[in-house]
Amino acid sequence: MAARNAAGTPLIAVLLLLGANLLIPLAIGIFGKGFFPYKPLLPGLAQYEDHGFGPPAPAPFDRVVFMVVDALRSDFVYVANSGFQFTQSLIRNGAAVPFTAHATSPTVTMPRIKAITTGSIPSFLDVVLNVDEGDKSSSLASQDTWLAQLKAKQAQQADENGKLVLYGDDTWLKLFPETFDRADGTSSFFVADFTEVDNNVTRHVPDELRQTDWSLMVLHYLGLDHIGHKGGPRSPNMVPKQHEMDAIVREIFEALETQPHLENTLLVLLGDHGMNDAGNHGASSAGETSPALLFVAPKLKTALSDPYGSFLPSPLAERDDFQFYRSVEQSDLAPTLGALLGFPAPKNNLGAFIPTFLPLWSERRDQVQILMHNAHQILRVLETAFSPEVFTETSVEGCTDPQSDIEEIACAWQDIVRTAPRLNGEDNDSSKLSDEAYEEWASKTIKWLRNAQQIMSGMASNYDIPKLGLGLCAAANSMVLAIGAAYTFVSRGGGSGFTQLAPISLITITYGIMMFASSYVEEEHHFWYWSTSAWLALVGWRSLSDASSSRTTRQPQQHALVAVVSIVAAFTAIRLLRGWNQTGQKFAGEPDLVKTFLQPNPRLLWTLVAATYALTGLELVQGFSVFPAATTAPAVFVLVLSALSFKLVFTYEDSPELVGSFARTLVELIERIDGGSSGPVTLITRARIVFTGLAIAAGAAIYSIIASKRQNNKTKRPAVNVLLPLYTLLAITQSRTTNIPLFLLFGVVYRFLAAQKQNLAPTEITTATLLLQFAFFFAFGGTNAISSVDLSSAYNGISGFSAGAVGVLIFVSNWAGSIYWAVASVLLLLQLGDRPASPSFPWLQHASLLTVFAAASAVAVMAACTALRTHLFVWTVFSPKYLYCIAWSLGMHLGTNLGLGGLLYWLGTSS
Repeated sequence: MAARNAAGTPLIAVLLLLGANLLIPLAIGIFGKGFFPYKPLLPGLAQYEDHGFGPPAPAPFDRVVFMVVDALRSDFVYVANSGFQFTQSLIRNGAAVPFTAHATSPTVTMPRIKAITTGSIPSFLDVVLNVDEGDKSSSLASQDTWLAQLKAKQAQQADENGKLVLYGDDTWLKLFPETFDRADGTSSFFVADFTEVDNNVTRHVPDELRQTDWSLMVLHYLGLDHIGHKGGPRSPNMVPKQHEMDAIVREIFEALETQPHLENTLLVLLGDHGMNDAGNHGASSAGETSPALLFVAPKLKTALSDPYGSFLPSPLAERDDFQFYRSVEQSDLAPTLGALLGFPAPKNNLGAFIPTFLPLWSERRDQVQILMHNAHQILRVLETAFSPEVFTETSVEGCTDPQSDIEEIACAWQDIVRTAPRLNGEDNDSSKLSDEAYEEWASKTIKWLRNAQQIMSGMASNYDIPKLGLGLCAAANSMVLAIGAAYTFVSRGGGSGFTQLAPISLITITYGIMMFASSYVEEEHHFWYWSTSAWLALVGWRSLSDASSSRTTRQPQQHALVAVVSIVAAFTAIRLLRGWNQTGQKFAGEPDLVKTFLQPNPRLLWTLVAATYALTGLELVQGFSVFPAATTAPAVFVLVLSALSFKLVFTYEDSPELVGSFARTLVELIERIDGGSSGPVTLITRARIVFTGLAIAAGAAIYSIIASKRQNNKTKRPAVNVLLPLYTLLAITQSRTTNIPLFLLFGVVYRFLAAQKQNLAPTEITTATLLLQFAFFFAFGGTNAISSVDLSSAYNGISGFSAGAVGVLIFVSNWAGSIYWAVASVLLLLQLGDRPASPSFPWLQHASLLTVFAAASAVAVMAACTALRTHLFVWTVFSPKYLYCIAWSLGMHLGTNLGLGGLLYWLGTSS
């Protein structure tokens, strides 16, 4: 028999449960280190090497303005309804050469800047580091980039006009510490700001264009990306922002035309990534991976001699695949800029020089040198990956039938070398080659570059297989320990616990199997929606049967009618939850309740929002009944009114299209009342007022609970209950305005289950917790794609970046519905103590079963990532799912379900 402590709790089971939960973060850390390793890099800076193809080709440009418009999707520039009208005129007259750049997943800023500047493929782990603005481990200070090459070139030539300057996204400062001579960075995650974040960049442009001491000016504008996050690509703020960016292009281009020191300056206009139909990014949809890329300079009009054979039309018709003009890889920027500005491609570059620009060099020897330098540089990367012997002439003598992609590319390389025009020998001068022979050789070389790029791009990561196995083993051990603990607590808990385990066991097993199919991972919400509906049907049927046969009431028919009404209400709420936000991948952007009814009807939206605030306030007053009503009601009224006023003003500034005329009048009234003679109250101050009020209210509730426990009276339960509406008010503050009415539906489902307190066992409450936490997450618009992470409320009450504060606010925003049910489930468990014969260890049963699912889901996701690590969708589906598994395991399970839930349960139970 297991040893017991003084309270009668099985000590061994407690230790098993503790061990299982300690192993979960350990397993995640070990597996993640093996799955997301930093790839080995060739050290040092690349140097020009004479391979018999002459000296470096002369550079047609000596300065570059690198203008990044964050999330500049290709259609934002190239189609008829674009605000880039001046830029389109440059395309028509040949001064701008347009492309659609392919941005590989993850489509977030940091890895995209890495790809653009190194020409290589960054680690998927950068998607996490992208959020932490204080992280230094992702620095490119020790890596070869075209910025490092440009700085080295200027230092070698002792050029006083070689300074590097930056204005905009401070991600550049984190990636390139001590690189820029002048800089003014702005935070990339303060997504509520559409204006100042760009004005802070633009105000520097006129002065810098007059300066002669720089060779690189990076301008990284964030406003367009912020508009996308807040209102989507069709936001009414989008086209005006495009006009603003187009005006910057005009200002720079006119300076290039008129100022002598800018005569040989190139403007590169590009997006680091695009956005999907919801305005987000991070995944691999066509919109997210298709940013615009343009090379702009007055001299291109004559130097390229119209390379496409005719003047390019602009604007173009819209396309669903967002592929306009020619498509290139984003990594192609690195070798192309190197040739255009006169420095070598970075050592780890996988990009291929864009052949459109070859006519900038009239001498054929220069064109040959550019292509062969690029080819030799990529060859070094291939030799590092596959060994130099693979590419020697003796190794590829039998090239009649290559057996692999590597053999094929090795054979093609030898063919290129044999037929390449040598520029240091009179008998093989490239000028003596016929145009047809040269074009054939150039075509083969460009094709070889693309094939080599494709092979190396396919080697997404050097997985550490032992660490993958060790992490998977640790997760499996965690699951075994959790099963042992759950078995002990359920078997000693009384009742028919094992019979009630069937639903949660089936859910766990089915969910694990799903993780091995990419389509099921992308459309996971359907599993939780249908499972929740099925489980509620089971509970409702049992409730109706009990009501019809109840012997405790003299009116069984009336009792059954009440049961039917509550069941219908719960099912209606679940059905509305399912249709509230269209989620997943296949139907993202399709009509849903928000797009169809709420966004076009602000009056209906704010009526539901006001009802949510009013109901929450009423629940707070009832929950604080232990305090005098004369002080409680006014305090609650002020708190709720402060929260509502914050949300009104926030929405008015963030998404004015969601604020109807009546609500706009209220906003103006609130601003007049709050502002007074001291000026308007900022959003940061308003948010802080709300958070302070919530903290005081939570402190009062906890004080009341602890005091009642010391007095051993029964007033503690209402004070515990007030914690749910308090959290609801916090969650409302952190939620999008269109999602606030969801909390009305949450309350309907909670009240239905609370009414079943005489029938629900702890295991069934756990099943409800699991189902509704996931269902509520997807109802808020969550997916398994990085692009669905909502950053709109990440800076509520914060004036500067703080990794801890921003992380908590982002987590509450995205898991608001899940956390709601974590708190609600504790209240349902506390109700079990009101039964005449309450079950034993309800909290420990609950915690152990949730741990079983957390560990089992981690095992399934890790196993799927390991088994499918060579799958086509490993970086677009399975890797993001692993990151979400980390958030669910650490943030939701350990932090919320066990941490917060355990604290609330302890507060709610007697000493």
